[in-house]
Amino acid sequence: MAKYRIAWMPGDGVGNDVMEATKIVLDRLALNAEYVPAEIGWEFWCQEGDPLPQRTLDLLKETDCALFGAITSKGKDVADKELAPELRGKGYVYRSPIVRLRQLLDLYICLRPCKGYLGNPLNYKDDIDIVVFRENTQGMYIGVEFAQVPEEFYSVKGTEKLPRDAAISFRAITPGCSERIVRAAFEYAKKHGRTRVTAVHKANVLRQTDGVFMEAACKVAAGYPDITFDNANIDAMGMWLLKNPLNYQVIVTTNLFGDIISDLCAQMVGGLGFGCSGNIGNDFAVFEPTHGSAPKYAGQYKVNPIATILATKMMLDWLGETDMAAQLEGAVAQVIAEGEVRTYDMGGSHTTLEMAEAVAAEL
Repeated sequence: MAKYRIAWMPGDGVGNDVMEATKIVLDRLALNAEYVPAEIGWEFWCQEGDPLPQRTLDLLKETDCALFGAITSKGKDVADKELAPELRGKGYVYRSPIVRLRQLLDLYICLRPCKGYLGNPLNYKDDIDIVVFRENTQGMYIGVEFAQVPEEFYSVKGTEKLPRDAAISFRAITPGCSERIVRAAFEYAKKHGRTRVTAVHKANVLRQTDGVFMEAACKVAAGYPDITFDNANIDAMGMWLLKNPLNYQVIVTTNLFGDIISDLCAQMVGGLGFGCSGNIGNDFAVFEPTHGSAPKYAGQYKVNPIATILATKMMLDWLGETDMAAQLEGAVAQVIAEGEVRTYDMGGSHTTLEMAEAVAAEL
């Protein structure tokens, strides 16, 4: 009997390509695991009106964690048109399945390491090593939106400034969720010998919601006197990261700002082909590359699988297979340093599978 049961979720587009490549590496590692196929993606929206079927949610309850490839998302009008004819006009609304997974399974930590590996021609600077903690369940991504302000809203004091034809989205920040994401960032810093945590916000304008976040951040930080705590506005942080990226070690922020800042950090270490992510809760986790499904490259085995391979490294760490995780990261670093195998984004012409085979060979 396998030690681990891992939900295998390729998703759409190049998600299938990079997951096939990752399986080459996992087979070489000989992880004692059963990989359980789980259905998720655009085709299930089109055929069933749900890109995350209930049977998949039920299956996840029987696994230890999940490895996820990529997902296709399209605008409302396109999504409606691509539904099976018999499903149209019956109230189906497309919602991102990965966002739903984060909320339904309370995967409140979005952990995104951004590390520059020596020899990567795309590095902004080789020594960048930043970890972003993004609150994964609240903020602007709660999914409460209106195409037009409901009339009853105008009975609330202060809402008279809302234009009658405005579309509005709600942003929700609670003290409890703010405290737990900040604490996770500090605990990570403590465990890994990092000496600085930076909170990113816009409390000078978003006074209530980011005010709650910053109050919680300061409260948690007081319990870690050996770790330097500072903060920066999101706009200033974009500038400071480009100017002095080596000054930052651990960043913690809210959902939307974390989405933005982690992509900036990923670009500084080579782009989304190197961007890995863990959606982590207390009892379950989903690991993924941060890139999308890139439909124009689907099936061409062109894209860089390193992001997914590094997400697998994160998964191994989370499972407690730390020696195996270290071996895997070492193999990735060696392939990058040697520079003999490079995908198109790195200026080479090797395929997705050839890159995976090169990493596997180093193991």
